[in-house]
Amino acid sequence: MQTKMLRAILFLSIWCYGLYAKHLHHERYYQTQLCNKLGGEMEVVLADRTRVDCLTNKYAVEVDFAKKWAQSVGQSLYYAKMTGKKPAIALIIEEQK
Repeated sequence: MQTKMLRAILFLSIWCYGLYAKHLHHERYYQTQLCNKLGGEMEVVLADRTRVDCLTNKYAVEVDFAKKWAQSVGQSLYYAKMTGKKPAIALIIEEQK
């Protein structure tokens, strides 16, 4: 029984380390790449001082790392409501080497 528990703890420790490993690039790097490609405006400040990562003619885009997907949903919906644009999310998934 102890062996199984030790294996489980070791597995979870290794798995969790991968979730919080250093990123290859900062979020801003991916945000810039995407927004330039879409022809949008970065870091648009709203009346309540929140910032849309990328605002295009049609979309309010929230850019974030995949582990923060749930937070991204709420933010994109909020930004869409505040700007009158459609909500969009760009999730960053990096391949760890």
